[in-house]
Amino acid sequence: MKPMKNPDQTRRSLLKATSGALLASTLPSMALAQQQEKRSFEPRPGNWRLFEVTTKVNLQKAGGTSMVWVPLPSVNTDWQRSLSSAWSGNAKNVRVEADSKYGAKYVIAEFDGSAPPVLEVVSRVQTQSRATDWSKTSSVRETPASLRKWMQPTDLMPLDGIVKVTAKQITEGARTDVEKVQRIFDWIIVTTYREPKVRGCGTGDVKAMLETRNFGGKCGDINALFVALCRAAGVPARDAYGIRLVPSAFGYKELSGNPASLKGAQHCRAEVYLRKHGWVAMDPADVGKVMRLETGTWIKDPDHPVVAPVRKALFGGWEGNWMAYNFAHDLKLPGSSTGKLGFLMYPQAETNGEAYDPLDPDAFKYTISAREI
Repeated sequence: MKPMKNPDQTRRSLLKATSGALLASTLPSMALAQQQEKRSFEPRPGNWRLFEVTTKVNLQKAGGTSMVWVPLPSVNTDWQRSLSSAWSGNAKNVRVEADSKYGAKYVIAEFDGSAPPVLEVVSRVQTQSRATDWSKTSSVRETPASLRKWMQPTDLMPLDGIVKVTAKQITEGARTDVEKVQRIFDWIIVTTYREPKVRGCGTGDVKAMLETRNFGGKCGDINALFVALCRAAGVPARDAYGIRLVPSAFGYKELSGNPASLKGAQHCRAEVYLRKHGWVAMDPADVGKVMRLETGTWIKDPDHPVVAPVRKALFGGWEGNWMAYNFAHDLKLPGSSTGKLGFLMYPQAETNGEAYDPLDPDAFKYTISAREI
């Protein structure tokens, strides 16, 4: 395997190249542009926000028996309360089931083909923003048994081979779990990048990313790589699969959801478990999204005034305009004719055993909307 550059060296090279480009313009114009682009992004825990999230599925062209699976918010933590879910439609049978390992819940609806399948699922959740006070120690402690599954490999996140070697290279010399995670977070930002052409949220195949050195992807790829490297470095970590609900309070369009139509608003985040701080929020993928898409110009400098506040805040925090469905990997949906899902944050459907493409909501007719109560 070709040795990887030290992340600090990579970042210095990146910053040097960026600085050279900036010198081509005059200093006054550069200062003016930076002043105009300067942003704030400072999510802080506070009041709980209450949302009602509605998913509607309408399989108008289904010609036979059909099944629909809709993920439900099933996370209850100090940053989300999954309160209730209700459903309606013309299914002959509707039930809720949960994954035995991760507790991910989903509605299963069965249709007999006598009418075009219609299903509506309405969930209520409370969310709040997060920010870690690094000067304080958390009193909440997880047991080794409860952390075990957040240190295990999954089908798409192996922890041996190239993943383990890469994690060791990145964290060599780090003395604490915080230092390890900071090294990995920074390496992800300077090494990976947002690739808009990737479908959906990506696949999360971290071994393929490392072996091909194709580090372009979306949140399902980039945060999966972050989580896998943390686990391989000995730090418990997990992906949180969910959806953005409303606009960002800080004006970042790429960190916002349109509540009237949440088509394509699915987004996964990450958490790490730190000995002194408990579960801590992380989202390096959103830093890359801001760099690539926020201004219309691909920003290559992670210290750019548009990027810097996001990079700082998303190491230890995130904004509460987003809802998590679950932390699950490798799910086999009951009654499905397809194989395991790497993760579940999109509705799924089949007619006569043939699966619909959940990444094509124009062909697979479903909508998701939200309203804050």
